[in-house]
Amino acid sequence: MYTCGPTVYNYPHIGNYRAYISADIIKRVLMYEDFKVRHIMNLTDVDDKTIRDSHKEGKTLGDFTEFYTKEFLKDIKFLNIIPPLRFTKATDNITEMVKLITELLARGLAYKSEDGSTYFNIRKFKNYGKLSGVAIENQKENASGRIKKDEYEKDNIQDFALWKAWDPEDGNVFWETSLGKGRPGWHIECSAMSMAHLGAELDIHTGGVDLIFPHHENEIAQSEGATGKQFVKYWLHNEWVLVDNKKMSKSLKNFYTLRDIIDKGINPLAFRFWVLMASYRTKVNFNWDALLGTETALKRLQGLYLALGPELGEISERYRSKFKKRLGDDLDTPRALSLLWDLAKDEKISNSDKKATILDFDKVLGLGLENLKEDLSAQTGETPEEITRLAEKREEARRNKDFRLSDELRDKINSLGYEVKDTPKGQKIDKI
Repeated sequence: MYTCGPTVYNYPHIGNYRAYISADIIKRVLMYEDFKVRHIMNLTDVDDKTIRDSHKEGKTLGDFTEFYTKEFLKDIKFLNIIPPLRFTKATDNITEMVKLITELLARGLAYKSEDGSTYFNIRKFKNYGKLSGVAIENQKENASGRIKKDEYEKDNIQDFALWKAWDPEDGNVFWETSLGKGRPGWHIECSAMSMAHLGAELDIHTGGVDLIFPHHENEIAQSEGATGKQFVKYWLHNEWVLVDNKKMSKSLKNFYTLRDIIDKGINPLAFRFWVLMASYRTKVNFNWDALLGTETALKRLQGLYLALGPELGEISERYRSKFKKRLGDDLDTPRALSLLWDLAKDEKISNSDKKATILDFDKVLGLGLENLKEDLSAQTGETPEEITRLAEKREEARRNKDFRLSDELRDKINSLGYEVKDTPKGQKIDKI
């Protein structure tokens, strides 16, 4: 299994993280079904954007990309994403890229241009467009016939750069190879890295729908052109995260990062929970109210889980069978979450069996329930300080006739697994 990882030139936006959460769910489902998964994710640490922005900041390419690599690794830990078997950097695989390009030249699928760059000839690969459905016949009118930029629009159906001859804008970023002085194009990187670590034929390749064309289409052409074998058996693409019903992107400056979520005091796992509430094939529109509502639901689930006590019983096979069936239906995480709530309120199942089954589900959902601290109040009979403090604020709001705030605080208390009741003797707090 291969996942297109981040280009480490900035903090990934939360739309990017939907792709990594989706890949994580795929991997967790396979592991849940007892498959052994060999998972590789690349880190793009040399391309047009990393070179451009490292120059802007006056840093070496290595120092610049290393900072954002470390930040990315922090983020996936926050999101409880299981790390791949290996992260592979583009700059560590230049030799593999040169070998692949050399093979394409030998097979007549690539050619050298006047400036010393090497391009893939899409007209020489008869199946070009089979993933995305683009047709070479619809090539952009008056196009130059080839394009050197890493990223380009869907109407630019042109030969693309495999190896870019050095130019002054690259500065000191170049490699001296049999192809000449230069650097790889973005598309060849993933083909070379995936095949170097997983072989010529992959079972699963994941990424966002924005990568289908040109990136994944070009990966297929390069890889199959060089080996004559089917590159990928199953492509799994997740849909976009929108903001105000527009695509989230750095170029439009309408994106949020995980740091924006953390800075607002929201648990990053609430974002993971929010992603799982929709099919990976569905566009989702992000807004803060929706995320706050999801965090409330997550806290409620955590409260219900902690209230089950310390004992661990047997996994309910009836619920486990339903859970597998829903996930087996094109990774239907929304219905899997619905089943989790059904289980949490099922009075016919003992608390210990319920806890064991919820933990079993969380092997796939990845909401971190196993790592929740035990609620000591369940043993001492004491109400946690946070609940007491919220109840006192609620009482003050009621005295001030601020009933809207009072209701909000009551909902907050409920989301944490407690219930507050008004009695003639004052507030009474009970566990739900």
